[in-house]
Amino acid sequence: MDVTNKSKKPLIVPLPGGKRLFLAPGKTGQVTPKALDHPPVAKLIESGDLKSAVGSQGPSNRGQGKVSGSSGGSSSAKGGSGAARQSGDR
Repeated sequence: MDVTNKSKKPLIVPLPGGKRLFLAPGKTGQVTPKALDHPPVAKLIESGDLKSAVGSQGPSNRGQGKVSGSSGGSSSAKGGSGAARQSGDR
């Protein structure tokens, strides 16, 4: 399900399971149908700050929605080769 930030300020949308969705003004993010029933999300929808586009699957102006959760770190590696670089006197 797509949700769009209709306010003029960035939103932090609390989601079930301790996760949060960060939405910039006018941007769209995706949440589960279960998240739409979550009381804080329902409150934002009722206030008009957040709009739910139920069933929308097309490419919209997504890209600024970031979900932050309680899971561990990233598994991506930084840098070039996997070899360790040694420095100092040996």
